[in-house]
Amino acid sequence: QVQLVESGGGLVQAGGSLRLSCAASGITFSRYHMAWFRQAPEKEREFVASISETRDSTDYTDSVKGRFTISRDNAKNTVHLQMNSLKLEDTAVYYCTASRWGGRHYDYWGQGTQVTVSS
Repeated sequence: QVQLVESGGGLVQAGGSLRLSCAASGITFSRYHMAWFRQAPEKEREFVASISETRDSTDYTDSVKGRFTISRDNAKNTVHLQMNSLKLEDTAVYYCTASRWGGRHYDYWGQGTQVTVSS
């Protein structure tokens, strides 16, 4: 049974930082392209960041470039999202996802973790 379990969300003031983690089980983690998506209230789910299987390639949506950093530890089957300089518009549920197809299609999704940025 595949599980992606996110943690690290919470309430933070604008300008603060949070580090999200996603623990994967039931998959050969090192073979999966990993990503974070987010969904704000009344908005569609959007891509945030991704990292290739061997960590040699990362991608970010423009609004988080320079503030967020995605990383992974294949020995621990975990992927992280370090979020700095948080803004009100970063408030959303953040989802961890895994792709066997280089990000062209995402096979598995976590349940999400809430991030709320306050003024």
